[in-house]
Amino acid sequence: MTVYLSSIVGNPSIGVYTLTTESIVMIPRMVPQQKAQELADWLKAKLVYTSISGSVLIGALTCANSNGMLLPSSVREEELTEIRNAFDGTITIMETKKTAYGNIVLASDKGAIADPHIKEDDIKKIAETLGVEVLQTEIAGLPYVGSLAAVTNKGVLAHPLLKDEERKILEQAFKVPVDIGTINCGIPYVGTGLLANSHGAVAGSMTTGPEMFIIGNAMDVVQEVE
Repeated sequence: MTVYLSSIVGNPSIGVYTLTTESIVMIPRMVPQQKAQELADWLKAKLVYTSISGSVLIGALTCANSNGMLLPSSVREEELTEIRNAFDGTITIMETKKTAYGNIVLASDKGAIADPHIKEDDIKKIAETLGVEVLQTEIAGLPYVGSLAAVTNKGVLAHPLLKDEERKILEQAFKVPVDIGTINCGIPYVGTGLLANSHGAVAGSMTTGPEMFIIGNAMDVVQEVE
């Protein structure tokens, strides 16, 4: 289990463009296929080479765990077909005005948290899809929980200004240790620059050695520079 360094077409904000669960990794087609397969191999996951709503911002628009996946209402039929061919979980198209479910929901196989402003009916649908309890909270006083933290079934790494009461909610939701840190040389929006599952982690290419050390501890993986 290893922490690697990488970028997406030269951009270190890899979490914005990609999404992973324990079994699949979704990567936009603008990434050369050899590079995309390398990322999938690092995470020991099946490659899904696609887009979401015609966009390369897969990580921002999509949230998933092993049980289910949330997609915006603008997702295209051919994209759905590609995802269904690779993903065995429940797929729910959220018929709301919100589109960036990767930014407002954070999920593992043990639990999930969501933007406090999401309506109760939608929270129920999210919980049913992901097969876990969903707690609503902010991180560092901000609602974009999916971009403010990264989670696996082994640990959480969150924005360095995480509040004590927020930490307790994260620990309750995910049932794993919660640590704080940054990505890409001081960026506190951890989820924008980190792709991780229980098999390994890929950090944005500007991530420093000390940041990688913290990621490795938080996610219970080993540091390795690629």
